[in-house]
Amino acid sequence: MSRSVANAMDDLRPFRVLGVQQIAVGAPDKSELRRLWVDLLGVRPTGAFRSERENVDEDILVVGEGAARVEIDLMMPIDPEGKPRVHEPPLNHIGLWIDDLPAAVAWLSARGVRFTPGGIRRGAAGHDVCFIHPKGGGDAPQGGCGVLIELVQAPAELRGAPGPD
Repeated sequence: MSRSVANAMDDLRPFRVLGVQQIAVGAPDKSELRRLWVDLLGVRPTGAFRSERENVDEDILVVGEGAARVEIDLMMPIDPEGKPRVHEPPLNHIGLWIDDLPAAVAWLSARGVRFTPGGIRRGAAGHDVCFIHPKGGGDAPQGGCGVLIELVQAPAELRGAPGPD
């Protein structure tokens, strides 16, 4: 894509990617992940999330503070034979802060981006989320080029808007 075409698309795009919200890694058993990330690297655990529907048992860790805070999710499947297979691939997904999630989903959908089923919904950390499918298909030929990408509605303080009082 030429520089002028990229600049024109920037002018038309009704949303911005503000930063990395999370990185999610998976394994058949998260105890090995905890040994690396918590015990050896010293990343701080802050919570947990479990969902039968999403076939996931995860520990939530964080690095950084304020706007530089990034979540690292250590995930293992509740049912190793079930779906989704949160441990395959080991780098499960990356989450991006988006300033206007509904506008992003509408704009990207109109340009052939494939999303996973479920649409915009509340995520484990309490933010609205949706996922770009790793692979394109059918009427939506553009996927995440092999990577599951979570789009996360950024809170007011990251968007530069005043937060609630």
